Amino acid sequence: MPAEEIRGTAQGTAPATLSVLDLVTVGAGRTATDALRTSVELAKLTESRGFHRYWVAEHHSMPGVASSSPAVILAHLAAHTDRIRLGSGGVMLPNHAPLVIAEQFGTLEAMAPGRIDLGLGRAPGTDGATAAALRRTQTLHEGADDFPEQLVELTRFLDDDFPDGHPYRRIHAVPGPIQSTSPGGVQSPHRPPIWLLGSSGFSARLAATLGLPFAFAHHFSAQYTVPALDLYREQFRPSEVLQEPYALIGVSALATDDENEARRQVLAASLNMVRLRTGRPGLVPTPEEAEAYEFSPMERDFITSWNANVIHGTADEVRSGLDDLQKRTGADELMITSHAHSGELRLRSYELIADAYGLPTS
Repeated sequence: MPAEEIRGTAQGTAPATLSVLDLVTVGAGRTATDALRTSVELAKLTESRGFHRYWVAEHHSMPGVASSSPAVILAHLAAHTDRIRLGSGGVMLPNHAPLVIAEQFGTLEAMAPGRIDLGLGRAPGTDGATAAALRRTQTLHEGADDFPEQLVELTRFLDDDFPDGHPYRRIHAVPGPIQSTSPGGVQSPHRPPIWLLGSSGFSARLAATLGLPFAFAHHFSAQYTVPALDLYREQFRPSEVLQEPYALIGVSALATDDENEARRQVLAASLNMVRLRTGRPGLVPTPEEAEAYEFSPMERDFITSWNANVIHGTADEVRSGLDDLQKRTGADELMITSHAHSGELRLRSYELIADAYGLPTS
């Protein structure tokens, strides 16, 4: 896979490429239909403003996150966009048979040639019981432990190149690799580039060994960001995909016209996270509900720590925070996820960030 298919070009005056991570969040009083409509609007908006890629993440059994089926959502977004790269951030590979993922993303590549990314994670994206239901097994750690082997199998299906004698040699993921023609008339197979996602050193090391691009979940594992990126860069081995390391980080950021409104929305998102971490997942509460909620001392400690890594405020404040983070981590790309109760505020956040960076308006 040519490196230019992975590396974006920084837009406007941005110090790093800017992209979008959409969790398809559902606010209290809203529906999954509302959230998915917002995703379409957001994809169209960020495409028009010059964001490089748009990823959706796989989560399960969370009422406030309507992104359990990334491939389905990506197909819908592909029908409403023309240029922006679309991908998974990510598909949790242990939940699926590699052949199924190869077929899904081969289909997406056929729908939107040259625009699809396949980001892969090894976590379940849910609780243990739900993971067991997804995998039809009670051995909850088996999938994560087998991740490198699953990755090899998936790559073979995507490339349609199992060796002679392999039991899957005559099995083909259809649609398979697309034949693309270079300016010189040379045909070569093309399929979605694979990214490895992680929140610790395991995926950083594996991505480095395989010469793959790496996406780190800074938005929920900030204390490990710099060590993981350092590990990835130190151990990186050039490959046919990349000649040098390329890393993006997921960043939680919310820009609003009024600084106080940003604080209110972040508090609501914090309450949602408290409930999720204590086994009570639900819809994203309203700011009014969050302001009326009596946080325990332990909960307040948690949200203080959590919000230390949420960049929020006015557009200029958010840009400053993003710039500082990019300089501190050296990330090649910032993938922004904005959490707010309403879809309208999420749309507005990306618009304000685009304005702060002087991104194109059409």
